[in-house]
Amino acid sequence: MSRETLSFPLTSIPPLEPYLPPSTSSTSSKPFLTLTYATSLDASLALAPGVRTTLSGPYSKSMTHYLRTRHDAILVGCTTAIVDNPALNSRLESITSLDQQPRPVILDPKGRWDFSEDSQVIRLAAEFRGKGPWVVTTRGREVKERSELLERVGGKYLFLETGENDRFKWGDVLRVLGEEGVKSVMVEGGGEVINSLLINPENRLVDSVIITIAPTWLGKGGVVVSPSRQEGQTSQLRLRDISWQPHGEDVVLCGRIIHS
Repeated sequence: MSRETLSFPLTSIPPLEPYLPPSTSSTSSKPFLTLTYATSLDASLALAPGVRTTLSGPYSKSMTHYLRTRHDAILVGCTTAIVDNPALNSRLESITSLDQQPRPVILDPKGRWDFSEDSQVIRLAAEFRGKGPWVVTTRGREVKERSELLERVGGKYLFLETGENDRFKWGDVLRVLGEEGVKSVMVEGGGEVINSLLINPENRLVDSVIITIAPTWLGKGGVVVSPSRQEGQTSQLRLRDISWQPHGEDVVLCGRIIHS
C-alpha cells in the first residue's frame, strides 16, 4: 500500500451500516443525505475562519474515506474549497475504478471559487483518481475558462436561484442533484453549510448524522457548529437511535435527528 492510500477494517463497517444509504434502490426523488464532520470537544471545526485545522486521527480519517465510497456525491461549501483545497475523493486501497469515487459538489452561489488546473479536485479528476466536480452556482456567475476546464475533467456547472441572504435552499440543491441521478449525498462542511442544514425546516432533509469527536479543545474564536436559535424556539434539537463508536483516540457519534 502506498503512502497515499488508506485502509478501513471490515469489522468497523457493521456499526455504521444503519446510518448509511440503503443498498436497494429508493423510490424517493430526494437523495439520502448524510451530514458528517469532525469536531473538537468545544464543537469547533477550525481554530479560526480560514484556518485549516486537522482534527481526525488516522483511524477516523480512513472511516471518512470509506463513507465517501458509500455515497454518490460529497458536498462542501465554496469556503471549504478555497481554504482547504480538498481532494474530495476516496483514497481507500480497495478502490479499483472511477465508478467507486463520489462526485464532488461545491456550493458556490457567488462564484468565489477560483479553481484552476492546480486545484486538487481538478488535478485528481484529470488523473482519473476522482470525478470531475459539479459547481452549483447562480446563472451569470460561471466563467467561460472555468467552464471549459470543468468539462475537460468531466465536471460542469449546475445552476440554481438563491433565496434569502444569497443562499441556496437545501430543497432546491437536493432536487437538482436528484435530477442528475444522485441517490445519496454526504455533506462534509464547512461551518456555514453545516449550521444551515441544522435549522428548521432544513434539518428535516437530513437522514443521518455521523460526527467524529476529537479529544481536544480549540478555544474561543473558532468555527463552531451551533445552529441559530429561531424566534420562539423552545425545543431542543436532539438525535435518536444513537451509536457511540471508538475509533482510535476519537469517538464517532451516529444518529438521526428527532423531528417534532
